[in-house]
Amino acid sequence: MLLRILLLLLPISCLSQSSLNVMSFNIRYATPNDGINQWENRKEHVAETISYFETDICGLQEATEPQVLFLGEALSNYKWVGVGRDDGKAGGEFSPIFYNSSKLALTSWNTVWLSKTPEKPSKDWDAALPRIATVAHFIRKSDGKAFVAINTHYDHRGDLARVESSKLLLALIAKMKDPVILMGDFNSTPTDEPILIYTNGGLKNTQDVSKTPHYGPIDSFTGFKSSERENSQIDHIFINSGITVLKHAAISQTWGGLFASDHHPILTTLKF
Repeated sequence: MLLRILLLLLPISCLSQSSLNVMSFNIRYATPNDGINQWENRKEHVAETISYFETDICGLQEATEPQVLFLGEALSNYKWVGVGRDDGKAGGEFSPIFYNSSKLALTSWNTVWLSKTPEKPSKDWDAALPRIATVAHFIRKSDGKAFVAINTHYDHRGDLARVESSKLLLALIAKMKDPVILMGDFNSTPTDEPILIYTNGGLKNTQDVSKTPHYGPIDSFTGFKSSERENSQIDHIFINSGITVLKHAAISQTWGGLFASDHHPILTTLKF
């Protein structure tokens, strides 16, 4: 309670210099089969959502190259990194990381395939499709603080692939000395093994440790429906030690009853 009061009393400028707004957002790939919910009817709302909430780091999932390029143009204060999962270039869906380039400096980045050969385009175990994680190293310009952001999208069919993907990324994170933010669509709920591997392995789900109680729906996948699908809390943001979680929310507003995507973006404010 005391910490919450102190946070309210802090000047906005002081808080913003030491905090980051981080979003994980499955934007739904562009397909005309979505009818009124197709990309052309909602792309501006995706951009507006990222911009309005003053997002510093945004991990997107299901983004095809034209979608990424559109957002790169629409979000003039942002830069991005990422590749297509099929060929390491432009083929297939991206899991890009957009970042506020006025606040953050990118020092390096790479792509990891969620497979037995993570250094090259590939899939393994029972995965239906190649899956990737984008790993980006940043320095916060205000204080020189280094940190790592990882964005991923787990396979939607492969139970074993999801488990092994968590083991792979947890081992990668264990080698990192800087604070780590892991975000994505994990196609797994908090009680599923892929998530328990993280929470039992030293990572924290930002929703669980937020100083301010979670705001918005719990379930994050809607399928463009007006109500969330039960047991669909599959979009998460994790942290390792040294990071304080100030706020956590699922953003669920609509425009004329239409969502920006079939997933609610997950937004958290972190301090370190």
